[in-house]
Amino acid sequence: MAHTTHPDDRFPAGLPVVEQMGRTASGRAWLARLPGMLREIEERWEVRLGAPFHGGSCSWVAPAELSDGTAAVLKVTWPHREADGEGPALRAWDGNGAVRLLDADRERGALLIERCRPGTALGDARLPPAERLALAAGLLRELWAAPAPAAGELERVDAVCAQWADLAAERMGRLRPGYDPGLVALGIELLRTLPATAAREVVVHGDVNPSNVLAAERRPWLVIDAKPMVGDPAYDPWPLLLQLDDPFAHPEPRPVLRERYALVAEVLGEDPARLLAWSVARGVESALWSADHDDIEGGAEELTELQVLAELAGL
Repeated sequence: MAHTTHPDDRFPAGLPVVEQMGRTASGRAWLARLPGMLREIEERWEVRLGAPFHGGSCSWVAPAELSDGTAAVLKVTWPHREADGEGPALRAWDGNGAVRLLDADRERGALLIERCRPGTALGDARLPPAERLALAAGLLRELWAAPAPAAGELERVDAVCAQWADLAAERMGRLRPGYDPGLVALGIELLRTLPATAAREVVVHGDVNPSNVLAAERRPWLVIDAKPMVGDPAYDPWPLLLQLDDPFAHPEPRPVLRERYALVAEVLGEDPARLLAWSVARGVESALWSADHDDIEGGAEELTELQVLAELAGL
Protein backbone atom coordinates (compact mmCIF):
# COMPACT_ATOMS: atom_id res chain seq x y z
CA MET A 1 0.00 0.00 0.00
CA ALA A 2 1.38 3.40 -0.96
CA HIS A 3 2.13 5.75 1.91
CA THR A 4 0.04 8.89 1.81
CA THR A 5 0.60 12.09 3.70
CA HIS A 6 -1.92 14.61 4.92
CA PRO A 7 -2.22 17.39 2.33
CA ASP A 8 -2.14 20.01 5.06
CA ASP A 9 1.40 20.61 6.39
CA ARG A 10 -0.16 21.54 9.73
CA PHE A 11 -0.33 17.83 10.51
CA PRO A 12 2.96 16.18 9.51
CA ALA A 13 3.09 12.50 10.40
CA GLY A 14 6.10 13.01 12.68
CA LEU A 15 4.38 15.65 14.79
CA PRO A 16 4.35 14.28 18.38
CA VAL A 17 0.69 15.16 18.97
CA VAL A 18 -0.30 13.34 15.76
CA GLU A 19 1.69 10.25 16.76
CA GLN A 20 0.47 10.19 20.36
CA MET A 21 -3.19 10.97 19.72
CA GLY A 22 -3.28 8.47 16.86
CA ARG A 23 -2.81 5.63 19.37
CA THR A 24 -6.30 5.80 20.90
CA ALA A 25 -9.84 6.00 19.57
CA SER A 26 -10.58 9.23 21.44
CA GLY A 27 -7.32 10.73 20.19
CA ARG A 28 -8.06 9.80 16.59
CA ALA A 29 -11.56 11.26 16.86
CA TRP A 30 -10.09 14.51 18.19
CA LEU A 31 -7.50 14.61 15.38
CA ALA A 32 -10.29 14.18 12.84
CA ARG A 33 -12.09 17.24 14.27
CA LEU A 34 -8.95 19.35 14.58
CA PRO A 35 -8.69 20.72 10.99
CA GLY A 36 -12.26 21.98 11.16
CA MET A 37 -11.69 23.51 14.60
CA LEU A 38 -8.60 25.33 13.35
CA ARG A 39 -10.52 26.81 10.41
CA GLU A 40 -13.28 27.99 12.75
CA ILE A 41 -10.76 29.50 15.17
CA GLU A 42 -8.90 31.30 12.37
CA GLU A 43 -12.13 32.90 11.22
CA ARG A 44 -13.47 33.71 14.67
CA TRP A 45 -10.27 35.23 16.06
CA GLU A 46 -8.96 36.57 12.74
CA VAL A 47 -5.56 34.97 13.11
CA ARG A 48 -3.01 33.63 10.66
CA LEU A 49 -1.39 30.37 11.74
CA GLY A 50 2.13 29.17 11.06
CA ALA A 51 3.46 25.61 10.99
CA PRO A 52 3.05 23.87 14.36
CA PHE A 53 5.80 23.69 16.94
CA HIS A 54 7.37 20.25 17.18
CA GLY A 55 6.54 19.39 20.77
CA GLY A 56 3.73 18.40 23.07
CA SER A 57 1.93 15.07 23.01
CA CYS A 58 -1.69 16.12 23.52
CA SER A 59 -1.85 19.70 22.19
CA TRP A 60 -1.52 21.22 18.73
CA VAL A 61 0.49 24.42 19.21
CA ALA A 62 1.51 26.92 16.55
CA PRO A 63 2.64 30.54 16.15
CA ALA A 64 -0.22 32.88 15.30
CA GLU A 65 -0.47 36.45 14.09
CA LEU A 66 -3.42 38.65 15.02
CA SER A 67 -5.03 41.04 12.55
CA ASP A 68 -3.11 43.95 14.10
CA GLY A 69 0.21 42.13 13.70
CA THR A 70 0.51 41.00 17.33
CA ALA A 71 2.54 37.80 17.68
CA ALA A 72 0.71 35.09 19.61
CA VAL A 73 0.49 31.32 20.05
CA LEU A 74 -2.56 29.14 19.47
CA LYS A 75 -2.86 26.05 21.63
CA VAL A 76 -5.64 23.53 20.98
CA THR A 77 -5.67 20.65 23.45
CA TRP A 78 -7.21 17.19 23.43
CA PRO A 79 -9.89 17.33 26.15
CA HIS A 80 -8.58 16.01 29.48
CA ARG A 81 -8.87 17.09 33.09
CA GLU A 82 -5.32 18.45 33.53
CA ALA A 83 -5.75 20.93 30.68
CA ASP A 84 -9.20 22.21 31.59
CA GLY A 85 -8.01 24.75 34.14
CA GLU A 86 -5.23 26.37 32.12
CA GLY A 87 -7.40 29.18 30.75
CA PRO A 88 -8.92 30.18 34.11
CA ALA A 89 -5.47 30.12 35.75
CA LEU A 90 -3.90 32.28 33.04
CA ARG A 91 -6.77 34.71 33.44
CA ALA A 92 -6.21 34.83 37.21
CA TRP A 93 -2.46 35.38 36.80
CA ASP A 94 -3.10 38.18 34.27
CA GLY A 95 0.43 38.11 32.86
CA ASN A 96 2.12 38.27 36.27
CA GLY A 97 4.80 35.60 35.98
CA ALA A 98 2.98 33.70 33.22
CA VAL A 99 2.19 34.30 29.57
CA ARG A 100 -0.81 36.54 29.08
CA LEU A 101 -4.10 35.01 27.95
CA LEU A 102 -5.42 36.83 24.86
CA ASP A 103 -8.55 34.75 24.22
CA ALA A 104 -10.05 31.39 25.09
CA ASP A 105 -12.60 28.99 23.64
CA ARG A 106 -13.26 26.39 26.32
CA GLU A 107 -15.64 24.40 24.12
CA ARG A 108 -12.87 23.77 21.58
CA GLY A 109 -10.07 23.58 24.17
CA ALA A 110 -8.36 26.53 22.46
CA LEU A 111 -6.18 29.21 24.02
CA LEU A 112 -4.69 32.23 22.30
CA ILE A 113 -1.71 33.33 24.36
CA GLU A 114 1.22 35.71 24.35
CA ARG A 115 4.20 34.49 22.33
CA CYS A 116 7.53 34.22 24.15
CA ARG A 117 10.42 35.45 22.04
CA PRO A 118 13.18 34.37 21.77
CA GLY A 119 11.55 31.49 23.66
CA THR A 120 14.74 29.96 25.06
CA ALA A 121 13.89 27.43 27.76
CA LEU A 122 15.31 28.01 31.23
CA GLY A 123 16.87 24.55 31.09
CA ASP A 124 18.99 25.70 28.12
CA ALA A 125 19.90 29.14 29.46
CA ARG A 126 23.60 29.84 30.01
CA LEU A 127 23.19 30.87 33.60
CA PRO A 128 24.40 29.19 36.82
CA PRO A 129 21.90 26.68 38.22
CA ALA A 130 21.36 28.71 41.39
CA GLU A 131 20.48 31.80 39.36
CA ARG A 132 18.04 29.86 37.20
CA LEU A 133 16.39 28.31 40.25
CA ALA A 134 16.01 31.71 41.89
CA LEU A 135 14.50 33.16 38.69
CA ALA A 136 11.93 30.38 38.41
CA ALA A 137 11.10 30.52 42.10
CA GLY A 138 10.48 34.24 41.77
CA LEU A 139 7.97 33.55 39.00
CA LEU A 140 6.23 30.96 41.18
CA ARG A 141 5.98 33.50 43.98
CA GLU A 142 4.20 35.86 41.56
CA LEU A 143 1.78 33.16 40.44
CA TRP A 144 0.95 32.28 44.03
CA ALA A 145 0.07 35.91 44.82
CA ALA A 146 -2.89 35.91 42.42
CA PRO A 147 -6.44 35.48 43.72
CA ALA A 148 -7.94 32.09 42.91
CA PRO A 149 -10.69 31.82 40.27
CA ALA A 150 -14.25 31.11 41.34
CA ALA A 151 -14.82 27.85 43.21
CA GLY A 152 -15.13 24.92 40.85
CA GLU A 153 -13.05 26.40 38.02
CA LEU A 154 -9.90 24.58 39.14
CA GLU A 155 -9.33 21.19 40.70
CA ARG A 156 -8.02 20.98 44.24
CA VAL A 157 -4.62 19.57 45.21
CA ASP A 158 -6.08 17.62 48.15
CA ALA A 159 -8.71 15.87 46.04
CA VAL A 160 -6.34 15.03 43.20
CA CYS A 161 -3.61 13.77 45.52
CA ALA A 162 -6.10 11.56 47.37
CA GLN A 163 -6.98 9.97 44.03
CA TRP A 164 -3.29 9.59 43.18
CA ALA A 165 -2.66 7.91 46.53
CA ASP A 166 -5.40 5.34 45.85
CA LEU A 167 -4.08 4.77 42.33
CA ALA A 168 -0.47 4.37 43.46
CA ALA A 169 -1.54 1.80 46.07
CA GLU A 170 -3.58 -0.08 43.46
CA ARG A 171 -0.68 -0.09 41.00
CA MET A 172 1.76 -1.28 43.66
CA GLY A 173 -0.48 -4.21 44.53
CA ARG A 174 -1.38 -5.10 40.96
CA LEU A 175 2.02 -4.71 39.28
CA ARG A 176 4.28 -5.82 42.14
CA PRO A 177 7.22 -3.94 40.60
CA GLY A 178 9.67 -4.81 43.36
CA TYR A 179 9.83 -1.25 44.68
CA ASP A 180 10.73 -0.56 48.32
CA PRO A 181 7.33 -1.00 50.01
CA GLY A 182 8.24 1.27 52.92
CA LEU A 183 9.21 4.16 50.65
CA VAL A 184 6.10 3.70 48.51
CA ALA A 185 3.91 3.61 51.63
CA LEU A 186 5.58 6.83 52.83
CA GLY A 187 4.89 8.57 49.52
CA ILE A 188 1.27 7.45 49.53
CA GLU A 189 0.80 8.66 53.11
CA LEU A 190 2.32 12.03 52.22
CA LEU A 191 -0.03 12.39 49.25
CA ARG A 192 -2.91 11.95 51.68
CA THR A 193 -1.64 14.12 54.54
CA LEU A 194 0.45 16.98 53.15
CA PRO A 195 -2.41 18.93 51.51
CA ALA A 196 -4.33 19.11 54.78
CA THR A 197 -1.41 20.66 56.67
CA ALA A 198 -0.83 23.58 54.29
CA ALA A 199 -0.61 27.00 55.96
CA ARG A 200 -2.16 28.64 52.90
CA GLU A 201 -3.70 27.84 49.53
CA VAL A 202 -2.75 29.31 46.15
CA VAL A 203 -3.17 28.62 42.45
CA VAL A 204 -0.28 26.23 41.77
CA HIS A 205 1.22 25.93 38.30
CA GLY A 206 1.46 22.15 38.50
CA ASP A 207 4.32 21.52 36.06
CA VAL A 208 6.95 24.22 36.44
CA ASN A 209 9.78 22.24 34.86
CA PRO A 210 12.76 23.93 33.13
CA SER A 211 11.14 23.57 29.70
CA ASN A 212 8.05 25.49 30.81
CA VAL A 213 9.93 28.68 31.70
CA LEU A 214 10.75 30.67 28.55
CA ALA A 215 12.71 33.81 27.72
CA ALA A 216 10.29 36.52 26.62
CA GLU A 217 10.11 40.19 25.54
CA ARG A 218 7.60 41.71 27.96
CA ARG A 219 9.43 40.10 30.85
CA PRO A 220 12.82 38.35 30.87
CA TRP A 221 11.14 35.02 31.73
CA LEU A 222 7.56 33.73 31.78
CA VAL A 223 5.98 30.35 32.55
CA ILE A 224 3.81 28.41 30.12
CA ASP A 225 1.85 25.14 29.96
CA ALA A 226 0.25 25.12 33.41
CA LYS A 227 -1.62 22.18 34.92
CA PRO A 228 -3.15 24.32 37.64
CA MET A 229 -4.95 23.46 40.84
CA VAL A 230 -5.76 25.22 44.10
CA GLY A 231 -3.86 24.10 47.18
CA ASP A 232 -0.55 23.88 49.02
CA PRO A 233 2.12 26.03 47.29
CA ALA A 234 4.86 23.60 48.37
CA TYR A 235 3.38 21.15 45.84
CA ASP A 236 4.87 23.16 42.97
CA PRO A 237 8.73 23.22 42.98
CA TRP A 238 9.43 19.47 42.62
CA PRO A 239 10.07 19.26 38.84
CA LEU A 240 12.12 22.44 38.85
CA LEU A 241 14.39 21.26 41.65
CA LEU A 242 15.10 17.82 40.20
CA GLN A 243 15.14 18.53 36.46
CA LEU A 244 17.24 21.68 36.28
CA ASP A 245 20.90 20.63 36.06
CA ASP A 246 20.13 17.15 37.45
CA PRO A 247 21.48 17.21 41.03
CA PHE A 248 21.88 13.41 40.97
CA ALA A 249 24.35 13.73 38.10
CA HIS A 250 26.78 15.41 40.52
CA PRO A 251 29.38 13.20 42.26
CA GLU A 252 27.93 14.20 45.66
CA PRO A 253 24.23 14.99 45.21
CA ARG A 254 23.33 15.52 48.89
CA PRO A 255 25.08 18.87 49.42
CA VAL A 256 23.78 20.06 46.03
CA LEU A 257 20.25 19.09 47.01
CA ARG A 258 20.50 20.73 50.44
CA GLU A 259 21.74 23.96 48.90
CA ARG A 260 19.12 24.06 46.17
CA TYR A 261 16.14 23.20 48.35
CA ALA A 262 17.28 25.82 50.86
CA LEU A 263 17.65 28.44 48.12
CA VAL A 264 14.22 27.84 46.59
CA ALA A 265 12.58 27.61 50.02
CA GLU A 266 14.05 30.98 50.98
CA VAL A 267 12.83 32.69 47.80
CA LEU A 268 9.36 31.22 48.27
CA GLY A 269 9.06 31.61 52.02
CA GLU A 270 8.52 27.86 52.44
CA ASP A 271 10.06 25.19 54.66
CA PRO A 272 12.76 23.18 52.79
CA ALA A 273 11.66 20.01 54.61
CA ARG A 274 8.15 20.51 53.27
CA LEU A 275 9.44 20.93 49.71
CA LEU A 276 11.43 17.71 50.15
CA ALA A 277 8.38 15.86 51.50
CA TRP A 278 6.30 16.95 48.51
CA SER A 279 9.09 15.77 46.20
CA VAL A 280 8.88 12.32 47.81
CA ALA A 281 5.09 12.27 47.49
CA ARG A 282 5.01 13.35 43.86
CA GLY A 283 8.01 11.17 42.99
CA VAL A 284 6.35 8.02 44.34
CA GLU A 285 3.23 8.80 42.29
CA SER A 286 5.45 9.32 39.23
CA ALA A 287 7.35 6.07 39.79
CA LEU A 288 4.13 4.04 40.00
CA TRP A 289 2.84 5.79 36.88
CA SER A 290 6.05 4.73 35.12
CA ALA A 291 5.56 1.15 36.26
CA ASP A 292 2.02 1.15 34.88
CA HIS A 293 3.37 2.43 31.55
CA ASP A 294 5.94 -0.35 31.10
CA ASP A 295 8.88 1.49 32.64
CA ILE A 296 9.49 -0.33 35.93
CA GLU A 297 13.24 0.30 35.62
CA GLY A 298 12.68 4.06 35.30
CA GLY A 299 10.49 4.02 38.38
CA ALA A 300 13.11 2.08 40.32
CA GLU A 301 15.74 4.71 39.45
CA GLU A 302 13.39 7.45 40.58
CA LEU A 303 12.76 5.70 43.91
CA THR A 304 16.50 5.37 44.53
CA GLU A 305 16.74 9.17 44.28
CA LEU A 306 13.64 9.65 46.42
CA GLN A 307 15.26 7.69 49.24
CA VAL A 308 17.92 10.40 49.40
CA LEU A 309 15.27 13.13 49.49
CA ALA A 310 13.38 11.33 52.26
CA GLU A 311 16.57 11.11 54.32
CA LEU A 312 17.29 14.81 53.81
CA ALA A 313 13.75 15.62 54.94
CA GLY A 314 14.19 13.47 58.06
CA LEU A 315 11.30 11.19 57.04
